[in-house]
Amino acid sequence: MRYGEGTMKLYRLHCVIREPVEGAEEKYVAEVPALPGCRAWGDTAAEALENLQGVAAAFIESYRDRGDALPQAIESASLGAGSRTFSEVLVAV
Repeated sequence: MRYGEGTMKLYRLHCVIREPVEGAEEKYVAEVPALPGCRAWGDTAAEALENLQGVAAAFIESYRDRGDALPQAIESASLGAGSRTFSEVLVAV
């Protein structure tokens, strides 16, 4: 069985949440710094984080589909590796 076919891995990803900025649609922004461009918006911080889970999963699946190696910071963030961070989102792919 090839990795990714029927295999699911859980990642603990450090994320950043930014408060709404006046004049910039006034939405919360959540992002995973270790995945450049991986960000999501929401009307609340919780909504932005919830949206980020799906976006981060799609980013990781995209890496796998292309056969690209995940950034080391992401690969080492698989559940059980490293210590907990203050803000994180769990992503199952």
